[in-house]
Amino acid sequence: MGGSKTWTAVPGAAEQARSVLAAAWSCAVTAEGGREEIVGAHTVTEDGRVILRVPEGSAPLAAAIRAPRGEPSAVLEFADAAPVPVRDRIRARLRLAGRFAVEDGDLVFRAARVVLCRPSGAVVVDLDEFAAAEPDPLATAEARLLTHLADAHPDAVQRLTRLVDGDSLHAAVRVQPLAVDRHGLTLRIERARAHGDVRLPFHAPADDVPQLAERMHVLLTQAGAASRPRSLQRQRADGDR
Repeated sequence: MGGSKTWTAVPGAAEQARSVLAAAWSCAVTAEGGREEIVGAHTVTEDGRVILRVPEGSAPLAAAIRAPRGEPSAVLEFADAAPVPVRDRIRARLRLAGRFAVEDGDLVFRAARVVLCRPSGAVVVDLDEFAAAEPDPLATAEARLLTHLADAHPDAVQRLTRLVDGDSLHAAVRVQPLAVDRHGLTLRIERARAHGDVRLPFHAPADDVPQLAERMHVLLTQAGAASRPRSLQRQRADGDR
């Protein structure tokens, strides 16, 4: 189809980093040897600068005032935690190293190094890509969407396991929705002493919640037409005895 946009089934590192920033409610700030947890006081500009609105007595602001050039070096750390109770809830950590400047009474942080730490390993994000990237359009709604799916529609989560390879479900004791973005849904498969994740990609990206509902409907329709994995059949059969 000429003119159609291409897309990937997994968000890139820059997009994921910006999504973590958009959804995070708190961050840890280390500056001039002091560390402080900042809650509900940061916003992010379109180009990825972080603005902190902190009280006058805060350590980061004091460090900025004391710094010879007024721009102390600092490190900001953000944690991306799964909204649904699962093992190892931290899905990623974002670390920004850079400098603060005081503008109109607020601290404005410009990153000189961006590192995204995922279970697969740490990735250094290109600064230009980070500045140009946009957060996933579902990032700020993800927590609400996933908790609703887990709490109100556990039957739908179980139906989706029909799209998972049977080997991945071997010895599974619980399946929970772990993450959702415009590209797909990730399930956390927990076993007695281990766990693994399986991603179910959408047939096309979802740019808002109504589109996500349609993408989920397609997945559930596909799951309804699929046979139940043998391993899950055995687990249910054993549980019925």
